[in-house]
Amino acid sequence: MPDVARVSHPLLQPSATVAGEAAFFDVDNTLMRGASLFHVGRKMYQRKAFTLRFAAGLAWKQLRFIMRGETMTDVNSVRDAALAFAIGLAHEDILALGEEVYDEMIASKIWPGARALAEQHLASHRQVWLVTGTPVEVAGVIASRLGLTGALGTVGEVADGLYTGRLVGEFLHGPAKAAAVLDLAQRENLDLSRCWGYSDSYNDIPLLSAVGHPVAINPDSRLRRHARANHWPVYDFRSGRRAATLGLRTATVLGSVYGLWRGYSRFRGPGPRTDA
Repeated sequence: MPDVARVSHPLLQPSATVAGEAAFFDVDNTLMRGASLFHVGRKMYQRKAFTLRFAAGLAWKQLRFIMRGETMTDVNSVRDAALAFAIGLAHEDILALGEEVYDEMIASKIWPGARALAEQHLASHRQVWLVTGTPVEVAGVIASRLGLTGALGTVGEVADGLYTGRLVGEFLHGPAKAAAVLDLAQRENLDLSRCWGYSDSYNDIPLLSAVGHPVAINPDSRLRRHARANHWPVYDFRSGRRAATLGLRTATVLGSVYGLWRGYSRFRGPGPRTDA
């Protein structure tokens, strides 16, 4: 299975978690606005790792992603370019870069409503995992800063402390995410029929279909149609961000619930329970 970045959290020790239950969150356009890999590229450009022309191409793909969702052409293009530019980079440098990228660029892009959902699961003593095509080093930082259980991410091969430009396993996208979650469920003794999945992308239907409680967040048009046809809850924080923020500023559970209620566009089926 892909490398796992696990976070130490007092609420998530084995004796404190609900046996068999977890929530899985995609990152890009689900937990945060835009693509996390774009911000990694932006930071690398600041360090003069590549040209302005390449950076402009990343920026254009980021804009299209925010406006219309991901396409496999863009996903594969960014993946291949990132692997090519990673050749010879030090693994320790990327770990440090992940911290900088989160503090400077990603923290302000987290959707308040999505974070509230994750926090509700944590409060109910469920494991909460990120499942993303983003490099596992960066995904692990995001999970750590948000106090989540851990992250599954794309793993770049490292030899003698340097990236080779090759992957270990598959790029964590589409069906590969579902396979990674199935492997994790076996390792963590999770009952996927009692687990939640959250994503914005039609490409993540294999992951969403693997859990008992699939939820579409900020969905692209194809996922929105699929979710409605299958009676899945649909949350859209793009139009309800102010309301979700209002809920998070209130230091009560009801405040968070209010923000989420105003944040989603349509709700059907069971949401995350609040009983421990």
